[in-house]
Amino acid sequence: MFYDDLPRRAAFSELADPVHYDPLPDDWVVGTSDIIGSTDAIAAGKYKVVNMIGAAVISSQINAANGRAFPFVFGGDGAAFAHPPEFRAQAEAALAAVQVWARAEFDMGLRVGLFAVSDIRAAGHEVAVARHSASQGVDYAMFTGGGVSWAEDQMKAGIETVAEAPAGTQPDLTGLSCRWSHMKAQSGTILSLLVQPGQGVDAATFSVVAQDVLDIVQTLDRGGHPSPPEGPGTGWPPPGAVLEAHASRGDMPLAKRRRQILFETAIAWVLLKTRIKLGGFDPAHYQRTVGANADYRKFDDGLKMTIDCDTATVARLTEILERARAAGTIKYGLHTQDEAMMTCIVPSIMDDTHVHFIDGAAGGYTQAAMGIKGG
Repeated sequence: MFYDDLPRRAAFSELADPVHYDPLPDDWVVGTSDIIGSTDAIAAGKYKVVNMIGAAVISSQINAANGRAFPFVFGGDGAAFAHPPEFRAQAEAALAAVQVWARAEFDMGLRVGLFAVSDIRAAGHEVAVARHSASQGVDYAMFTGGGVSWAEDQMKAGIETVAEAPAGTQPDLTGLSCRWSHMKAQSGTILSLLVQPGQGVDAATFSVVAQDVLDIVQTLDRGGHPSPPEGPGTGWPPPGAVLEAHASRGDMPLAKRRRQILFETAIAWVLLKTRIKLGGFDPAHYQRTVGANADYRKFDDGLKMTIDCDTATVARLTEILERARAAGTIKYGLHTQDEAMMTCIVPSIMDDTHVHFIDGAAGGYTQAAMGIKGG
């Protein structure tokens, strides 16, 4: 199968080079999503809700895939993914279910779309993918070619490719959680950065700027990873208990499911604090793996990162980006905050395949996108 055969690349810097990407097969489909009014929601302090809904799109696709690997990418207030044609119906049903769930649980609208790769190419855009091995247990997809961005623009313009599901439809969000504490900046600031090719700029030209950015980031401690080496911290009660209850309650009353989660997390908190191993569960190993598996940088028709850095590094990055913007090579946006946050998909704590999405805790990628400069 196409995606299974792609090499897992451990060196993230290699993903700046378009030569390491393979075009998706022409008969595949690309799914997209975007939260309506995410900027206003973040301004109202609902940044955890925004991230939870974005991650829910991926969670529903993972559960529908039933262990099958496929490319996906988390964008803060949305997500994108791709599937071969025989799984289009499953992908469409999962997308529509999350759309209904987001409206029912949070009164938030979610745009969704599903587009044939052949149609994306007919419009003059490419969808190519690579795999980045974040750790021994987890790899993440990277996208280039502009096709995913085109699909998102079509979706936002009102192109309807996914039929609305009936009211009450429940997505399978097993494993979706938000239990870790925010990660405070250790070097001065948490920077959420988006860098995209300028109008008409080819991938090879853009990759030069992306590599310049990565060369600077690589000088940071652990490449700017926002999570400590030992993994993120945790407190009790967890700040995302109510959100997790919304994701996992099904037909159960919200208050009852929240009580169950508080009981479960109390046990987990004790194990993490005491480092007591229980039934094959090693809390110290699990916590380290959470940090190692975290997705804090990606290529998604451009470069996206949420990094822990100092103000001097922010200034150096801004200088490089401004020069490239003035030359018409890129457009970019950035947002600084004091903390990063994590949203997780953990099918099981007994293996190392859990995935974790990092964003800035004060709007992150969404705020950076709002401030994009250039064209």
